[in-house]
Amino acid sequence: MSALNQYMSLYDEHSKLINANGAGPLNDLRAEARAALEGMSLPAAGSDNYENCDLEAMLAPDYGINIAKIALDVNPQATFRCDVPLLTDTPFMLINDTFAASPRAMENLPEGVEVGSLRVFALDYPKEIAKYYGRLAEMRNPIVALDSLLVQDGLYLRVKKGIKLEKPLQLVNILENGVPLMAVRRILVIIEEDAEATLLVCDHSQNPDVDFLALETVEIFAERGAKFNYYNLEESTAKTSRLSALYLSQDEGSNVSIDGLTLFNGTTRNEYYTRFNGEHAELHLYGMGIEDETRKISTYSHINHAKPNCVSNELFKFSLDDEAKGAFTGRIYVAPGAVKTEAYQSNRNLVGSDDAQMLSRPELEIYNDDVKCSHGCAIGKPDELQLFYMRTRGLSEATAKLLLKQAFMSDIIDRIAIPTLRDRLHLMVERRFAGEKSACAGCSACGK
Repeated sequence: MSALNQYMSLYDEHSKLINANGAGPLNDLRAEARAALEGMSLPAAGSDNYENCDLEAMLAPDYGINIAKIALDVNPQATFRCDVPLLTDTPFMLINDTFAASPRAMENLPEGVEVGSLRVFALDYPKEIAKYYGRLAEMRNPIVALDSLLVQDGLYLRVKKGIKLEKPLQLVNILENGVPLMAVRRILVIIEEDAEATLLVCDHSQNPDVDFLALETVEIFAERGAKFNYYNLEESTAKTSRLSALYLSQDEGSNVSIDGLTLFNGTTRNEYYTRFNGEHAELHLYGMGIEDETRKISTYSHINHAKPNCVSNELFKFSLDDEAKGAFTGRIYVAPGAVKTEAYQSNRNLVGSDDAQMLSRPELEIYNDDVKCSHGCAIGKPDELQLFYMRTRGLSEATAKLLLKQAFMSDIIDRIAIPTLRDRLHLMVERRFAGEKSACAGCSACGK
């Protein structure tokens, strides 16, 4: 039985239970998702845009899915040893794939900010959720189709017109169970006209001995003049796999920053699909991955310049050691008539061992002449001259390499707009390159 067939069979046998623990707008798309999956085959490693990512292998294990929403024995406080940015002691949470939050998490939100369980909002305001849910994500994408078939909850965030959130919001995704588990979650974000917000999402796995798979779809709507920062920090385990597809729509004059940061993982596939639907909009798409041992990371991005006078800046950096494998495919599409487009794409990679492997394929597809566009990639080892210079100043080879790797990642971290998160990430990256098993180890809410 193929990986998709086992999940379609699960849905066919338990659709009533899945729907009962879902909600109207979520349930309404399941038939479409089921039909899309019926004729779909999962791309194998080596397929176009899947150079080192085998979706069949990632989905083949017999993961359990908590469709009955049985309460699991999860201790959220075990996750907060990291307290990554020291933003708040009351973050929102998805425990596996079920929303949870203390009443205090809602206390300081200004009027005009709606945030909470996607399922609850879909039950209470089905027409409002249906206007956005599933409108960006494409069912031809197997990640989206499978997510839409099985998802029952997630995070909903809506910032009303003109509201400016000064303090970032934080969502912590916790994976914990005694046996293999797939968490199927959804994030839906609407930033209305001239509104501003920042959302930090942290992924953590509590049990390093259990196989987990996080399956997620993210849809972000940035309306006219909106400003939104979305940061996703992955700090999981070697036995955790992640399949994520993010879709972004930008209206006129909007400004969006997206930053995907992978410190610890097992196998990760991140996809980004963005589209400019209005002029004079700006996108900053950044990402980094620190990979060693046998970890894998695969990144795909597609930026659609469908309107004139828009700007996109894209930079991804990866560091690979031991037998780690990485892949990056990035496409910038400039539509006919999208004049005065400015689009810049760069992929830089540091490969520290002969057995590590990085594949990179930056692409431009341009259909008019009045543009400023560039793309490029670099794959190389640590600079021998720099290492020699640092060693002549009394540093050991190990320390010199550590400092070079930290410096290599600095420009990704320095683009983060939250000072406390930026400072903490510099420390976490230092610990990660120093060989600590958890970059968060030793952190605490009291600021150690």
